[in-house]
Amino acid sequence: MAITTRDGSKKGILYLYRRVPKRYAGVEPRKFVWISLHTDSPSVAKAKEGATWEQMVAAWEAKLAGDSSDAEQRFQAARDLAEARGFRYLRAEQVAKLPLEDLRDRFKSVPNFKDQPDNPDMLEAAALLGGVKEPPLTVSKALELYWTLSKDKTLGKSEDQLRRWKNPRIKAVKNFIAVVGDKAIHEITGDDMLDFRNWWMERLQEEDLTPNSANKDLIHLGDVLKTINRMKRLGLVLPLTDLSFKEADAKKRPPFSVKWIRERLMAKGALDGLNPEARAILLAMINTGCRPSEIAALTANTIRLNHNVPHIAIEPEGRQVKSKYARRTIPLLGVSLEAMRAFPEGFTRYRESSASLSATINKFLRENGLMESSDHSLYSLRHAFEDRMLAAGIDDRIRRDLFGHRLTRERYGDGATLEHKQGLLQPVAL
Repeated sequence: MAITTRDGSKKGILYLYRRVPKRYAGVEPRKFVWISLHTDSPSVAKAKEGATWEQMVAAWEAKLAGDSSDAEQRFQAARDLAEARGFRYLRAEQVAKLPLEDLRDRFKSVPNFKDQPDNPDMLEAAALLGGVKEPPLTVSKALELYWTLSKDKTLGKSEDQLRRWKNPRIKAVKNFIAVVGDKAIHEITGDDMLDFRNWWMERLQEEDLTPNSANKDLIHLGDVLKTINRMKRLGLVLPLTDLSFKEADAKKRPPFSVKWIRERLMAKGALDGLNPEARAILLAMINTGCRPSEIAALTANTIRLNHNVPHIAIEPEGRQVKSKYARRTIPLLGVSLEAMRAFPEGFTRYRESSASLSATINKFLRENGLMESSDHSLYSLRHAFEDRMLAAGIDDRIRRDLFGHRLTRERYGDGATLEHKQGLLQPVAL
């Protein structure tokens, strides 16, 4: 290993002279290589030595990868090899349109081309002259690219929210590939989409699912494909229209009756088999009407037990809230206040996994005969809270503010104070 001139003289362009590592014997026939450092200054040559050798190694690594039978790996290797040689990879038709001087530079950089034009290094030639075909963009690859190209949609999401945002899209793509195959997106036809729709039709009939389930898959799949088409500027006309099923009315969850909540859910020992955090979250829902995920996300900053009016604040702390209307404060009363006093720091077990929270509670209630009917679920506590407020004559503006719902008219003023809310809710608290 040395820095020297090719003829050993003291003056002239300096070269890096090194033995080729055995790993690259398959792509570099020489045992030793001379690599020009493009300078006759020893100090400059020394400074360039490390980077020049790393560039050479990068080129060999790219050539090794280029021997792969995998089209995507070969294409990436060609791009890496072109970059290692100081060029941007271009398709053959783009190379052909380059100015003559640029074209000559590429040809000159192909090993053996100058001395043996009939026997160039084919991997290098393919990389520098655009001879490697870009692999087709498949549906699975489109999903991989989608995560990067849609980062604007994930700003501010917690890990749990990000997981729940990703999973439906992963499911939709997985279902489509299972039915149609992992096709290149430019090859997706209207028949492919009808096949996918028919598959969902059969599932709706056989598994007693609602059309909403199928429509969500179609929406999420369409979102992935349309985003890639737009951001990658593919200019494709995707067959994604007129596929949705007629929306069925959302299946309404009946509310728990006051009698059931008092005598069954709040009965002594009724919830003892449920882990403490899940039990407290269930009880906190009774007099707040919050979503389970909202309570699970509470922290010491948003649980305010020492305030004149003990309350919780639904705020975007480390997560997004459902909508701008979901930011709100809710007084704590009755059994809900007692439950929150046991967890003043929040619920670490479920803060990042609220989906498992609902599944855990629903399973426990069903297995222990604590569901008022087969149509009831944990969310029925939210509906029960609203029914109690309605029966008490609480104004629609205040009910919507407590639930985090949009007001159907223009919103004036700041709304009710915590003290006012507390006074109105006191008679309906359990």
